[in-house]
Amino acid sequence: MKPLDQALVELMAFAVPLGPAESVSTFEADGRVLAQDLLSALDVPAHDNSSMDGYAVRCADWVDAGTILQVSQRIPAGSSGHLLAPASAARIFTGAPIPPGADAVVMQEDCETVEGGVRIRLQPQPGQWIRRRGEDVSAGAVVLHSGARLNPASLGLAASIGFDQVQVAPRARVALFSTGDELVMPGDVAPLEMTPGAIYNSNRFFLKALLERLGCTVTDLGIVPDRLDATIEALKGASQQHDLILTSGGVSVGEEDHIKPAVQALGELNLWQIAIKPGKPFAYGKINTAHFIGLPGNPVSSFVTFLLLVRPFILKLQGATELAPQSIAMPANFDWLKADKRREFLRVKLNPAGGLDLFDNQSSGVLTSAVWGDGLLDNPAGQTIAHGDKVQFIAFSALLS
Repeated sequence: MKPLDQALVELMAFAVPLGPAESVSTFEADGRVLAQDLLSALDVPAHDNSSMDGYAVRCADWVDAGTILQVSQRIPAGSSGHLLAPASAARIFTGAPIPPGADAVVMQEDCETVEGGVRIRLQPQPGQWIRRRGEDVSAGAVVLHSGARLNPASLGLAASIGFDQVQVAPRARVALFSTGDELVMPGDVAPLEMTPGAIYNSNRFFLKALLERLGCTVTDLGIVPDRLDATIEALKGASQQHDLILTSGGVSVGEEDHIKPAVQALGELNLWQIAIKPGKPFAYGKINTAHFIGLPGNPVSSFVTFLLLVRPFILKLQGATELAPQSIAMPANFDWLKADKRREFLRVKLNPAGGLDLFDNQSSGVLTSAVWGDGLLDNPAGQTIAHGDKVQFIAFSALLS
């Protein structure tokens, strides 16, 4: 069994980014990976402007809390003012350009309109409530780099410098299927009519959702029977039009586990079994030009190995440069006295005291642990945990985005 870090290095070496890039509307680019640096052709903001509704003034004109200035002009957002005359103020609104000569804005709550002008009750300070030209983005700056995954904030940033279209990496085309004669689809058989040994195929649902969250185009090939010929046929067909074939189940060493011999019959198998818990049965190979990844059948094993191994692989295929989520050192509020020879990923939950609680049942078949938990505790091989020990926590919020 390979250690996880070594397996990741080897796996990532096979993930050559797909191409060529394509142009999409910035409106439709959420979750896509940039294939170009975005350079700004302008300063943002393009001019000094007010961050408040109020009055633009010269600080030198203020004498005391009774200072009254004549209102000489009105500047709404989208218009521009003229040179501010001495001993006068400009009525100004949020986002409007600061008129020449003004050096501060006094918000309207600190002013009082009076006959002949406006009373400035508080002494203004130079630069007060003014957003400076270029304080967000300077002309010529790279605001988003190639390889960045776009999110709602970065879409807004791209739009703020004038990009209505962006060049992005292509979506990975993924074929997904499960193996196992015991699998039944929800809706096909009622719960009370399930035969002994039958289970609902939960993996198919969360794997499809995880792939789509990463921006993949998914072809759901359903459930493949536990036969070598059927497995070979499914893999051969999927390899023709897809960048990646992802399967769950059938990657162990039992007599009914046909994934390994099927992949070897059609192509090559490069990785087999990872020293992690849950998730030891993991396979990577190539069939024609398509990548193949086989995940374990147990739902938590399949879920965890996807997050740790498949997610960074797909991100790199799609041109992303940030592949690994951050882990955070946090105190464990439990004892874990069962050291394992494999590196463990325990399902844990943040508690109000700022520590981590452990789900009682860490079995690879207990999917409720992944719903209850806030993330994974990365525990080194052979390591016990005592209450209060600092451990490494990886949040699901980082892994599921």
